[in-house]
Amino acid sequence: MSMKIRVENLGVLQQAEFTLGDLTIICGENNTGKTYATYALYGFLSNWREAISIPIPEETIQALLSDGAISIDITEYQKKAPSLLENGCFAYIGQLPRIFAAPKERFKESKFLVSVAHDDMDISREYENIIRTAENNIGLFSLTKAQDSTDLVITLLVEKETLKIPQGTFARVIADVLKTIIFAPLFSATFIASAERTGAVTFRKELDFARNRVVDKVGRFFEEIGKDREKLNPIKLFSTFIDEDEVYEGYALPVDKNVEFTRQLEAISKKTSILSENHPEILSDFSDIVGGEYTVTQHDQLYFLPKGKHSVKLTMDESSSAVRSLLDIGFYLKHIAKPGDILMVDEPELNLHPENQRRVARLFARLVNLGIKVFITTHSDYIIKELNTLIMLNGDRPHLKRIIEQEGYLPQELLSPDRIRVYIAEEGLIKQEGKRRRVRALTFTPADIDPELGIEVGSFDKTIGTMNRIQDDIIWGEE
Repeated sequence: MSMKIRVENLGVLQQAEFTLGDLTIICGENNTGKTYATYALYGFLSNWREAISIPIPEETIQALLSDGAISIDITEYQKKAPSLLENGCFAYIGQLPRIFAAPKERFKESKFLVSVAHDDMDISREYENIIRTAENNIGLFSLTKAQDSTDLVITLLVEKETLKIPQGTFARVIADVLKTIIFAPLFSATFIASAERTGAVTFRKELDFARNRVVDKVGRFFEEIGKDREKLNPIKLFSTFIDEDEVYEGYALPVDKNVEFTRQLEAISKKTSILSENHPEILSDFSDIVGGEYTVTQHDQLYFLPKGKHSVKLTMDESSSAVRSLLDIGFYLKHIAKPGDILMVDEPELNLHPENQRRVARLFARLVNLGIKVFITTHSDYIIKELNTLIMLNGDRPHLKRIIEQEGYLPQELLSPDRIRVYIAEEGLIKQEGKRRRVRALTFTPADIDPELGIEVGSFDKTIGTMNRIQDDIIWGEE
């Protein structure tokens, strides 16, 4: 699948374009737009159902009610998919203030566009669903599509005279099913570990307490509304919800998702991921990286159990920053992960020793080879160079097998360069709409990926070269 994303006037990014690979990497200096692009993409992948709108003609609903069953040709809507997606992206721009928890004015000139190749739109999968009443679970109507069929069949399951469903509800349900069939194969389930994940873990109880205070205020808000309206004091009503000296501000969506994730660890820990069932060796490798196991008690108490110290049980406050920064990823792998997912990690190197940065890079490579797409932003030369090694070892030269065995690499860690996309967030020449001359602005520059030399990231090499030159001058300068 080839998904291309284009952004304009998004934070410090004036214009940038990037394509998702099985492994996508965005490098660059601080304040060059890496996180802006990551959050915008995550926001769309999390909200595409709300953003994309499929209008259902009124005559379609009338035909269903009169005939009791209809068949919709899905290919007619599939042909419109590019324009439906473009309109959805335009609608999504209006959600950017909520995604970033930032003022609307910052996004007045922003653009966000996702495009996919028509060949990637696979509508062959079967689909079946029955819409039932909430009270007594009676089936009202069914929606079915056979494997490899292009027809969505909708059938009433009760007499139309007994139906008390507004026509608009019918239209919304049909539109949602069409969106699922056409677009769901394109937009995978996405999990994000933001750069603020360590704080979310450290202060999970405090954040939970703050959230509960807001919920309590909402409850009192509705209690006030339920009182005699003639005695209702608007000023008191407002102050019930918001204290004069306290304002509850939201987080950017990825941060909010991390906070919510840490609040649900007890429930999450009861699940078992497909990855955990079929590839427990990856969980074992992750445990070696983090140096132990996470555990959650029935009373939602979170602990870390260091390897080799069976009687030791550490709280998050007592645990290392590396333990806290890897918690979200660890719980995702053990309890949620499945092939087809997208795992997004903002700065995976946070709080990690260089050796563990290398091991995390190898872990990502294994996930990619198991069908989980990985998207990272990074400042780590160690991660890039380890990925380079995995690319360079994936060849047929005789000595490579010796190095793989000698250095302890696994065949399932090796990477094919055509599965990787790397971009450098930096100043470059861009062509602006309606202007003849190119201008310099922050953008994404594709990095070269050579099967024998790996990924070329000039900013890392330049910095390391400068440091080596200075140290050489210190050591040999007197001569």
